[in-house]
Amino acid sequence: MKISSISEHHIPGVKLINFERFMDHRGFFTETYRASDFINNELKIFPNGIMQSNESFSHKNVLRGLHFQWNPNMGKLVRTIAGHMVDLVLDLRQGSPTQGKIMAFDMPAKSSDGSSSWIWVPEGCAHGNFFLEDSYIEYFCSGAYNGECEAGVSPFSEDIDWSICDASLKAMFFELKDSFIATPKDINGLSVKEWLSRSEANNFTI
Repeated sequence: MKISSISEHHIPGVKLINFERFMDHRGFFTETYRASDFINNELKIFPNGIMQSNESFSHKNVLRGLHFQWNPNMGKLVRTIAGHMVDLVLDLRQGSPTQGKIMAFDMPAKSSDGSSSWIWVPEGCAHGNFFLEDSYIEYFCSGAYNGECEAGVSPFSEDIDWSICDASLKAMFFELKDSFIATPKDINGLSVKEWLSRSEANNFTI
């Protein structure tokens, strides 16, 4: 795996990991993940190994999230396989300087691109995404799914703080707000304040 860059962001622990593709007249080849390369770059994000691998397909204008899980806590390493995803990360961790703040990451993927990228969503952050094209995504999880210990913050919650989000991606989200395809469960999720008032919120610390 050829990692070309790792960038840190306003939300502590969030990392954008760019890796190269080997292109020729046939197409491309790439290693999307190699544990030793992550460890050598001090990306020790799966101390117990990858517990679950997921793939999903979403139509254009689908909105998913903002989801999170405790017992076990679940971090996610997410990439776009094909299409155009905008990834959303909301910090819910106690003691974090960015608690209640959200960021967005523009993550298109085309077969002609010479590189691709992962976004690492740390445990204790809510995760979501919206799609500008029909898209396939993949994500590796640090914990196995437990439906009894999951919840979600509505992406439309008025108490989400968008102040550190890329201005153009924030504008895009709100321009598309009325055309999003989403489940009632996601749309009617908790507010940040409602989640933080629950005892389970203490599972997320920094």
